[in-house]
Amino acid sequence: MSLPGPLGTPIRLTAAVLALVGVLTVALLGVSLAQTGTGELEIPAAGTITLLRLLVLTALAVQIGELAGVRLAGEGPLPRRWSVPAAATGAAASAGMLVLLGRLSGLSLSTVYGLREGRLLLVTANALALAALCAATRRPALALGPLAVAVGAEAMRAHPEAYTPAIGVSLTVVHLTAASLWCGSLLYVLRTMRLRGTYSRDVLMRYARMAVWLFAALCATGTVSTLRRLPLDGVLSTAYGRVLLVKLGLFGLIALLALTARRRMLRGADARPPARVELGVLGLVVLVSALLTVVPDPHWLLP
Repeated sequence: MSLPGPLGTPIRLTAAVLALVGVLTVALLGVSLAQTGTGELEIPAAGTITLLRLLVLTALAVQIGELAGVRLAGEGPLPRRWSVPAAATGAAASAGMLVLLGRLSGLSLSTVYGLREGRLLLVTANALALAALCAATRRPALALGPLAVAVGAEAMRAHPEAYTPAIGVSLTVVHLTAASLWCGSLLYVLRTMRLRGTYSRDVLMRYARMAVWLFAALCATGTVSTLRRLPLDGVLSTAYGRVLLVKLGLFGLIALLALTARRRMLRGADARPPARVELGVLGLVVLVSALLTVVPDPHWLLP
């Protein structure tokens, strides 16, 4: 829902500050709150890691969504590209996690590079830095290669299990790519429509057609990954299960908002208001997803 008044008015500034405070609060305290009463080991620097993970996931969403959004926008003026600063921020966040890993483990950076986690963080940081350089050229589509590497590294980091790792990594690659496309493309489409100053129904309709397939991919990969990773008796007794329930609730709300926007488009009405709310809730999903990457892995509950 858009606020009245031009950009930069006190009401918009206040809303932005409150949103930032809310994001920081959830990121810094979310893991400890989710672990309350579970008996799970406390994660060192969980809040800092969550913030850095959030920056990486946001960077992937902005750049992947922008590459797709340019095609969805069609002919007409396009908004300023955010992919370069987004990818650079994601690279810095990955490098920050690498340094933090060294400090928490008491190891030198040269030693951390030899660890599995350290190697994957280094790959992600380098891939996003290269993606930023590609995005700054006249052929920003070249960033697809580095972005694919970054998504693959994140998927490998998220699934360190010894059994059928290829399945877990493949599911996460599809899930992360679909989520980045959904969130990032909607952001770019709404920015494009705002720039053009008129209700471009065709642009939003093209996005909606793609979003149907993204929704199906997210449902399928999310369900299979959850069944593989979390037993039913651990849904309420683990931090992972609790955070996952929050994510599922937000995902259900997004589905309702998407259906509302689609119905308004089919009636010829302005579908931007529910689409803007959908984008806001998608931002919350990205934040909760960052929490999921930090909370303790529930594998120990599996037989």
